[in-house]
Amino acid sequence: MMPHFPAIETALEADDLINHLDIRGSERIPGIVGSSKRMLDVYGMVARVAPTTSTVLVQGETGTGKELIARAIHAASGRHRRTFVPVDCSALAESLLESELFGHVKGSFTGAMTDKRGLFEAASGGTCFLDEIGEISTCVQAKLLRVLQEREVRRVGGTGTFKVDVRVIAATNKDLGALVADGRFREDLFYRLSVVTITVPPLRERREDIPLLATHFLDAYAVANNQPPCGISSETMDRLVRYDWPGNVRELQHAIERAAALRTKSELVPDDLPPRLLDAPAPKTGGAAPFSLQHVVRAHVRRVLKEARWNKKLAAQLLGIHRRTLYRLTKRHGIRLEERE
Repeated sequence: MMPHFPAIETALEADDLINHLDIRGSERIPGIVGSSKRMLDVYGMVARVAPTTSTVLVQGETGTGKELIARAIHAASGRHRRTFVPVDCSALAESLLESELFGHVKGSFTGAMTDKRGLFEAASGGTCFLDEIGEISTCVQAKLLRVLQEREVRRVGGTGTFKVDVRVIAATNKDLGALVADGRFREDLFYRLSVVTITVPPLRERREDIPLLATHFLDAYAVANNQPPCGISSETMDRLVRYDWPGNVRELQHAIERAAALRTKSELVPDDLPPRLLDAPAPKTGGAAPFSLQHVVRAHVRRVLKEARWNKKLAAQLLGIHRRTLYRLTKRHGIRLEERE
């Protein structure tokens, strides 16, 4: 019997998913960058759930990239050629959200001059992404439950129903379980939505991904502004890794864009960063090893190599770099590629 290596299988699933997205001709989903253990777990979940019809709940703090995960699920699913419809449930009043989701019939309320189909009908055959699902009212919750149970929609003011073939992916930065306990969220809807739950970790819990993300955003800025690529000084990267990023990946992206726009040298220096990064204290490590750039890069490269069972090709793919770059990194940080421990 072949030996079972769960960590390697997760890594391979993640790599297969990324290749799957690229093979289909679409760009790799922007912003999904990282090869930390936490993110490999997320990629593995995406790879396993994407081909199914299961409803998915994506949990995570603001700015962690929950919509990007939803788009990755859609892009790797059998629905990838059909519509992906995102809805920000927190941005619309209850009556407007109800009309947007389920549609309305002419004359059902003031201003309803014609029949209008809702977003669930528009997304039929594809995916409807409900962001900030914890913000919807109990009335809308009841109607959403009907969509999930019966796969049919009744427009506001209408009497007939329409069958819809739509996959629902919901996202929240709230604890829906706590909302259920408080009576603010239907328990039956919660269980319908959380058939599969994917939790996106905050950036402070995957600091080893910060150098990859920072470089990714800096390269993207250079391309968008038709500028030559620039680097990030070691001191600057060290500050990026040390910062706690309460706004997560979105905050990092904005910080890099600001630094790139204001830089006066060939690489980003600490003075290019927002003042809050310069004034922030180092995170409490609880006695763990320091978060220096040297430490983070060396530890992360070694961990990826070990998870790839020292397969240099797979390790380079997981890190998102060329194999020659991997050789340079291992030499620079004193990692022996013949290690097997």
